[in-house]
Amino acid sequence: QVQLVESGGGLVQAGGSLRLSCTASRGTFSSYTMAWFRQAPGKEREFVAAISWSAGSTYYADSVKGRFNISRDNAKNTVYMEMSTLKPEDTAVYYCAAQSRLRGVGVHREDYSYWGQGTQVTVSS
Repeated sequence: QVQLVESGGGLVQAGGSLRLSCTASRGTFSSYTMAWFRQAPGKEREFVAAISWSAGSTYYADSVKGRFNISRDNAKNTVYMEMSTLKPEDTAVYYCAAQSRLRGVGVHREDYSYWGQGTQVTVSS
């Protein structure tokens, strides 16, 4: 069973930057498509970004395109998300997700089988 642990969340002022990390427990990390979702209070969990197992394909929600960057280091079993020009509307719990044997990238919650516990990102005005 894959276990995912997120880190890097915190409080940042609008316009600032944060770097989230998600480390997987499995040695087969390189075979997994990885993604980030987020959920704000009272809102549904929404897709943010995904990266294929080969790192050859990435996809971003329109709301973060150009500001967020997803990457992975398979040797460290870790996926990252660099977030810049943060806005108050980016405030949410950010979740790391993983799915094996997924062709390309998935943008729906149902596309992923494994989830981390989340890390809080709060962007102040």
